[in-house]
Amino acid sequence: MKIAVIHDYADVFRGTRAFPRLKGHEVLIHTDAYTDPARVIEQVTGCDALLLTQQRVTVTRQIIERLPALKFISQTGRNVSHLDVTACSEHGILVSAGGHDAHSPYTTTGELAWALILASLRQLPYEVERFKQGHWHSTAGTRLHGHTLGVYAFGHIGSGVARVGRAFGMKVVCWGREGSTARAKAEGFEIAASREAFFENADVISLHLPSNKETRGIVTSEDLARMKPTALLVNSSRAPIIAEGALVTALQKGRPGFAAVDVYEEEPVTGANHPLLKMENALCTPHLGYSEKDSYESIYAGGVDQLLAYAAGKPINVLNPEVSGKQ
Repeated sequence: MKIAVIHDYADVFRGTRAFPRLKGHEVLIHTDAYTDPARVIEQVTGCDALLLTQQRVTVTRQIIERLPALKFISQTGRNVSHLDVTACSEHGILVSAGGHDAHSPYTTTGELAWALILASLRQLPYEVERFKQGHWHSTAGTRLHGHTLGVYAFGHIGSGVARVGRAFGMKVVCWGREGSTARAKAEGFEIAASREAFFENADVISLHLPSNKETRGIVTSEDLARMKPTALLVNSSRAPIIAEGALVTALQKGRPGFAAVDVYEEEPVTGANHPLLKMENALCTPHLGYSEKDSYESIYAGGVDQLLAYAAGKPINVLNPEVSGKQ
């Protein structure tokens, strides 16, 4: 089986424990960052199978139609919002998408959220660069203890972020759908009196919503305008949960006063081509939330499991089983 692995930016896959399990198969690994659909076609043409590294460049119907040799896609993780599964089915391409290890209490994305919070409130990137240039410190940071942390969505990641906030001595206030707030309340966390109060009173808000049709643009410009001019908004989830363009406009107006983001509307961002990167009151990282060695071991292990199961004629985690009989 000829397998294409695309968007492995950090060139991690060949060093994982999962990679040697594909011995006997031809594996082509591509590590470059791009947004051009033509590059997907170029890198996958002639391959029987495709291993997708998380959610990167959207694999559209137009791309699928240009890959007649492709018969199987193994998605690392269960999120396939970037993949046209219907088009895959119509063209006889089987899609497997597995889950992830949810046993860790905080997850790497939650850790990254806290790295963003601490770096922003203590102005670490600025001070580190100034120090390298020969200057001593020139800013006063903001402590966590006694301040209010707002957690929007008390799921696996959000709950971990909330627990750490409590450990730092913060007042933690949660918001979200009924199930989310019920879980937060069961753990003894406070629920905001209203959506308006949630955004108005928090000193730090960390967003932990999934990206789907229901959550697209769920954080509005009106929500952001309610935030304090001293407040920090952190988004380590997905960019589309904030209304398009709303965060840039809000930061220009000074409410909230600062933002830390790890996700963008179109990824990867290359050539520093994003307005947030030009703003002094925004700290931006290149989608590092899941980018950690043990996490890669886990996601690639699942991806290889799916590839080998397909090669053995017993596919697992299949999203479009109607294709099985057509191959």
